[in-house]
This record gives sequence, structure tokens and C-alpha cells, in this order.
Amino acid sequence: MEQHDIFEADTLHEECGVFGIYDNGDNLDVSRLTYYGLYALQHRGQESCGIAVNNRDESDVIQILQYKDQGLVNEVFNELVLKELVGFSAIGHVRYGTAGGSSRVNAQPLVSRYQKGSFALANNGSLVNAKQIRKELEEQGAIFQTNNDSEVIAHLMAKERIHTESTAEAMIRIMQKISGSYSLLIMTPHRLLAVRDPQGFHPLAIGKIKNSWVIASETCAFDAINATFVRDVEPGEIIVIDQEGLHSYRDMCGQKQALCVFEYIYTARPDSIIDGESVHRARLNAGKYLAKESPADADIVIGVPDSGLDAALGYSYESGIPYGVGFIKNRYIGRTFILPTQEEREAALRIKLNAMKEAVAGKRVIMVDDSIVRGTTSRRIVNLLREAGATEVHVRISSPPFLNPCYFGTDIDSRDKLIACQLTLEETCEKIGADSLAYLSIPAMQKLAPNCKLSCCDACFTGNYPVYIPEENQEEE
Repeated sequence: MEQHDIFEADTLHEECGVFGIYDNGDNLDVSRLTYYGLYALQHRGQESCGIAVNNRDESDVIQILQYKDQGLVNEVFNELVLKELVGFSAIGHVRYGTAGGSSRVNAQPLVSRYQKGSFALANNGSLVNAKQIRKELEEQGAIFQTNNDSEVIAHLMAKERIHTESTAEAMIRIMQKISGSYSLLIMTPHRLLAVRDPQGFHPLAIGKIKNSWVIASETCAFDAINATFVRDVEPGEIIVIDQEGLHSYRDMCGQKQALCVFEYIYTARPDSIIDGESVHRARLNAGKYLAKESPADADIVIGVPDSGLDAALGYSYESGIPYGVGFIKNRYIGRTFILPTQEEREAALRIKLNAMKEAVAGKRVIMVDDSIVRGTTSRRIVNLLREAGATEVHVRISSPPFLNPCYFGTDIDSRDKLIACQLTLEETCEKIGADSLAYLSIPAMQKLAPNCKLSCCDACFTGNYPVYIPEENQEEE
């Protein structure tokens, strides 16, 4: 994704992946299954990861064990670590870090101990009123160890749980106070909770393996452990899983829906189904609409790996221009936007992609990518094609231009870092060195996922934010 390759974030905005499992008498290896689930969700975060398990000792006392660190899933966990994480329930988390937010202390799950016991928490999201709540809690004497929103929720849980009969009741109270995006897992000594914000900004799905329950950010994680998809957690819904089964609380349901459209354009894996729509199909649609709206005379259509590939295929289907492999990606490097510092991102870019000379030399090329923010990486990729012998490079973007910051978890920050706010289309085309440039239109973007059960948030393109953004979060005009 172009913008994250070169984007230097000023604040911590997370895009993460969560996975949870509750063994209902099937004698499952929950830590290993969580490891596999996180592996499938690795694309959602490569800066740190962690697993927490509910362990019942010989005295039948339940304690929460955890292990987390910076690095990829296969770097952090090994056989010795997984063998120590024995339990009947587990939650896991993968996270990416931005500038100033990359450290082991920010890794999740977070394990908290309070008056009524302990719990572990893993979250994908970003609260728009976290600063205000944190300030209020600090004034009441709260001490924070991290700078992520998840610890704000953990403090609220410890506070509200003291005055309620159940964790679900405490969560309902918390949801009335917090605003923004959260797809949340909470593991208590006897229960596993899954909570999705009332707008449904980011996905959260329910699966089943034998008689046991699984929760994940994307359905591709179910495929990795041979689990069966059951349904999505509804926006505003609280799911409680215990020995008696699955219980649903819908007190906060029925509000305005706003699934992040960027889940379809970029974030999710193409083999996932998000709220009823195939990510692969949505990206094919993006490419088809691009071909209708912005045709070009060319010899070959190529995509920028990975999320540009499906859109390029759709462009090829619609235009009749042959689809080809234009780039070889070094699979041993993750998405460069997930690297926490600018120097690391630039170093990774130099070795991440290589153009296929045999495919593009002497040809007019249509290059499909998912987005542009500053244009630095797009310019470099266009140059790769020129150096490989392409005679023309026509850039097509499978999303509209970014004109507004995102406050809900996608790392799109201030307008002064967005190229579309600074340059005209023609100036942007010249800056990246392309022969032509076109974005997907907003009306076409709004039709990408016709089978999606939810309305989508497109505020980064339109400026129509689905919830109120506090003034202290809004950038200065």
C-alpha cells in the first residue's frame, strides 16, 4: 500500500488482528490453534504479537498466562513457548507500530489484575475520545503503562466491573462511554467475550471447530485451523462464550453502520469474506469500474502486489487487455508500511519489488495499485517499470484520492501529507512520472461490495465521518 510505505505517523493509529478460541470439551491445543490463526492474520500487523491463555492448575485455580514480543508470529513463538501456554481458552493479537508507538510494552494482549480478578484484552481499533477518557482516568489516579487505546478500555473494565453483576453488563456501560472503532476480545477466567463497536468499523467473525467456538478478525483465520464460519459479530453486539455456549447481548445494536471500506480495498486478505462480501470479488469490481471509467491504450495490465493484483485482474477482464505479472515480490519481507520507522520502510522498499523485464519491456503498461498518499513510492515503482523497458506507464488507482485523515484505525493522517490535497491530478501524474493517472470515482467505490450487509465508512475520501470527532483530535485547518 503506497501511502504506508512512506508515511510517517504522528500518532498511534492501530490496524491489528485478533483471534480467540474457547475449548468446549474438545481437548484442543488452544495456543497452537491461536498461533495458526495469528499466522493467517499476519497481514494485519507485523510489528508485534502475543498470546494469552486461561490455565487451570492442579488445584483447579485458573490463571492467565501470556507471552508477547516484537516480531512476526513465527519469530516470537516456538515449540517451547507454545508448550508452556496450556489452557482451555486463548486470545491472540498481531499489531503494527507507527513512529513513536513501536515497543514491546505496546504489544497485546494486555493482562490486567484488579479487585475481582484478572482478564486479558486484545483489540483492533482506535477510539476518537481516548484522550479525554485517559485524562479523566489519570485525574482519578490511574496509571498507564502503554500509549494505546486498549489500556483505556482495560481501565474502564476494571472500574465498571466492580459495580456490575457481569462482564457483559460492564461492557455495555463502557460502550456508552467510548466512541470510535473497536473489535475487541476479552478473556476472563471463565469466559471469552467478543465485542464490536456499534458502527462495525472493522470486521469480527464467529466460527466453530467441533463443539468449540472461535472468534477472528477475518474468516481466512478459520480456514487456517479448519474451523467453520458461523456468522459475523453484528455492530454493537457483545458475544459471551462460556461452558454453556454462546450468548448474545444486543443492547448497543441498531446504530448507524460504518464498515471501513478500506477493508475491501486493501486491509483484508482476498480470501476473506467480510460482512457477506468476498474481498476478492470487491477488488475485481474495483478494477472493472476503473476500466470503464478510465480506459487506456496498452499492451498489458499489471498489479502492484498484493492488493493491486485482484483489481488489475478485474481491469483486464473488463478492458480485454491481457493481464500479466509485472513485479516479483520478495516474500520474506512484510508489508513495508508496518515497519515502525521511516528508515526501515525505505530500506525495505529497495529490496521488496523487482520489475519483470520480460513481461513489460517494449510494452505500454497499465499499472494498478490500491492508493497513493505522498507519491514517493508510486514514483519509484513507475521508475522500476521504465528501467525494465516499459514504453508507457499508465497508473490506475483502485480507490478515490485521499482528502481527509482517518480517526478509526487506518494510518491516514493530516491533509498536509496527502498528495491529493496539495497537487492537481495532472501535477500528481507528473510527480510520479506516469504517462497518465486516474483514480476510482467515489460512486464506483460505493458499489464495490454489493453483497455487504453493512453501510461503509468512506470518510477518508468524502469527509463524511459517521461519528463525532472531538475537537482535540481534529487537525488544524
